[in-house]
Amino acid sequence: MANPFKVFVNIKKEELPLSLLMFSYFFLVITSFWILKPLKKTLFITYYDQTGVDILFWHLRGSQAELVAKVLNMFVAFAAVVIFTWLTRKYHRQQLTFIFSGFIILAYVIYGFLLESPGDLTIWTFYLFGDLFSTLMVATFFAFMNDSVTPEAAKRLYGLVGLGGVLGGVIGTTFVRVWVDSVAPRTWLMITLVIALVIMIIAKYAGKLVDKNPPQRLEEKPQSAEIEEKTVNPAFEGAKLVFNSKYLLAIAGIVGLYEIVSTIMDFQFTSTIEHYLDGPAIGRQFSIIFNITNIVGMFVQLFLTSFIMTRFGLKTALMFLPLAIIIGSAGFIMFPVLWIGSLLNTADNGFSYSINQSAKETLYVPTTRDEKYKAKAFIDMFVQRFAKAIAVLLSLSITMIFTDYSSVKWLSVATLIVVIIWIFIVRFVGKEFNKLSDTNLNASTAQLQQDHKR
Repeated sequence: MANPFKVFVNIKKEELPLSLLMFSYFFLVITSFWILKPLKKTLFITYYDQTGVDILFWHLRGSQAELVAKVLNMFVAFAAVVIFTWLTRKYHRQQLTFIFSGFIILAYVIYGFLLESPGDLTIWTFYLFGDLFSTLMVATFFAFMNDSVTPEAAKRLYGLVGLGGVLGGVIGTTFVRVWVDSVAPRTWLMITLVIALVIMIIAKYAGKLVDKNPPQRLEEKPQSAEIEEKTVNPAFEGAKLVFNSKYLLAIAGIVGLYEIVSTIMDFQFTSTIEHYLDGPAIGRQFSIIFNITNIVGMFVQLFLTSFIMTRFGLKTALMFLPLAIIIGSAGFIMFPVLWIGSLLNTADNGFSYSINQSAKETLYVPTTRDEKYKAKAFIDMFVQRFAKAIAVLLSLSITMIFTDYSSVKWLSVATLIVVIIWIFIVRFVGKEFNKLSDTNLNASTAQLQQDHKR
């Protein structure tokens, strides 16, 4: 009898050990992320919920102050790009995981003490750390994964591996939702510290598997290129790769436009909850919505991702998120109420952390190693945060000119305009991916034939 799940997860027997290890790795990274995200967001918003905060000449609400924190994240991300790029000159796969996990563990220990009695500095830096965690650990994971498989294998494996991340979101948000009022921040950080140690162990064994059977490379870098690389400033190395490739520029466009849209929608989501709720109800609503979002993402990842990617291709898979955003934003323009505003988070993250992330990460698989690590780091860290800063400035400008809550819904007009541009870029990048995949396949076939003759 045929395997009923083969339609969704079509993985070869020899690919299963690595798939399960990377499934577990991603599961634990996203579990930690979804523990940290509501924790940092709730601490920040509730800290300034009653009094707000004065920054220069402006008095800002909690949701507006959070936008300023997102701008600051751009500078943190730039520093992360430089460090990540510099490290990738010498370290790859599991080695990067060890380095960044060690840094994250140290931060957990420090904030475990500081959050016992937080002040403004602790609240702001912990918010920045929460974003830095996702910037470093998700980028490190996908650099590892993209450097370990071929384009064809990616279409099969990323459904299962991505499911690990979505399940991690479900577990993380479920635990937070149930114990949000009874577990202290320090305890949450000790839980995530243990998770970080387990991630390091998993990365060690996954790295050994890949080292035994590495994927065919698109190209081997000549020694002269390695010498030249050392003279390039690591702050600009990834940017140089991106601006020299229409394909990578298109990926950067997708990432940037999505971040603009996502930041606007997150501000609308936060503003809606801040407007309708007060005190502990804010944290409960955040945790409930994050839980709903991840359950939706789990079903999308389980029943749609692999099926769509293998049957209809990446272009179709990349269309799901913009279409969901169009529906959610149009609904919020017509009905700017608590639950419609809250479910903007689901329209965004329910698809972005499932089918869209798996499809987007697969775009990097047919690229060179430098592009997988350095160009991807520039896109995922700096381009992403720069685009977020643009959305922040737009959101702050509109809400300072129009101070009442009703003005927030009109941000959805900007969202709809950006999504239309995004869809045109998806059409281009889908075609280019197919061309690069064919090039990789032909190169691998030629290499196998040459090895056979030898």
